[in-house]
Amino acid sequence: MPKNSTSNLDSRTVQSALEALSRETKQSRLARVFPFLGPAFIASVAYVDPGNFATNIQGGAQFGYLLLWVIISSNLIAMLIQTLSAKLGLATGQNLAEHCRNQFPRPVSLAMWVIMEAVAIATDLAEFMGAALGFQLLFGIPLLAGALLTALATFAILGMERFGFRPLEAVISAMVAVIALCYVAEIFIASPDWGQIAAHVVRPRFAGSESVLLATGIIGATVMPHAIFLHSSLMQGRIVVKDRKKLRTLFRYEIMDVVIAMGIASFVNMSMLIMAAATFYATGKTSVATIEEAYRTLEPLLGSAAKFIFGVSLLFSGLSSSSVGTSAGQVIMQGFIQRHIPLWIRRLVTMAPSLFVIAMGYDPTRTLVISQVVLSFGLPFAIIPLVLFTRRSDLMGDLVNKPATTAFAAVAAGLIVALNIYLLYATFFPG
Repeated sequence: MPKNSTSNLDSRTVQSALEALSRETKQSRLARVFPFLGPAFIASVAYVDPGNFATNIQGGAQFGYLLLWVIISSNLIAMLIQTLSAKLGLATGQNLAEHCRNQFPRPVSLAMWVIMEAVAIATDLAEFMGAALGFQLLFGIPLLAGALLTALATFAILGMERFGFRPLEAVISAMVAVIALCYVAEIFIASPDWGQIAAHVVRPRFAGSESVLLATGIIGATVMPHAIFLHSSLMQGRIVVKDRKKLRTLFRYEIMDVVIAMGIASFVNMSMLIMAAATFYATGKTSVATIEEAYRTLEPLLGSAAKFIFGVSLLFSGLSSSSVGTSAGQVIMQGFIQRHIPLWIRRLVTMAPSLFVIAMGYDPTRTLVISQVVLSFGLPFAIIPLVLFTRRSDLMGDLVNKPATTAFAAVAAGLIVALNIYLLYATFFPG
């Protein structure tokens, strides 16, 4: 697309947003919301990445519909955390990494930078592995060749940033839509028990320590540190208003963005578990625990169409989340060290370790587990500073957290950190 026309696309989006904020438009309510949709859709990709495939399929295969309430609960927490992240970028014009660099002593911010770089690399590792698995399962392409194809696709997708924010938002949102449609089709084919689904959505319960561990894994795979850093960055300078009333209205529109995007992510996560419950648990195949095993088992149970749709959703999940993960990596590097580093070098530094690990031929499922452990370790370093910054009126102005918001966020942060510590303990000291 010619650069001028895409720049005009950004300009038209900003103009429509400003008219909506000024109430100078005769458009319908739905049309007024549209210019504000986008940033949360990019962040939501982290919530439907290949790591979620592994935990949700395992949860559905072993415990049926039992853990559906866990997915809903974890996505409600994710909505709160992502709203705070968006608000930080909106109110201050700086992202979370830049605030950490400015507000913490230099040794602390440097240590945080190293930890978050490890998190960004681990995120890319899981997502590159997922996309490479998608290429292998669908087309028989070896993992390393699939990873190289993923790297090329990632560069191409992120290259759209040069045309403005709107084309990239449109591409990523379209990929999320494909993943969601794939799971609409999977649920239609699997014919789940809707009565059981309705019961387990509103009835919190466990069935032994293994179900608690899997619930912890589902929550750990839902709230991801790189998405928290990225969302604050996506709000920087997208739509800028100084008027206090308009700023509060803008924030309300961004809450809609978060609720819609995270609602779709929640639907996809629930659909993964429902498909596994209706297909594997219902037929006694409760030992299905890996993505490859799920793909191979789907065909004899539901037919080749179900297997193909599953492979397509995994491939789109891996490609979109690899792009978002690499983008988060470059935001973290630039924000913490504030030095100009060529964009292609920042992206290469984030994705090169993933290509190396895949080239070494490590087991995909084991690699995904290790990457999730690194993410669990890094989560407190994202979520605690976020809560600390958004409760400060000198930083946030009119958009400072209300006491109740800070209290809910602190409880959610404490819960997530505690569950991730438990997950780390259970990983290193099983049994």
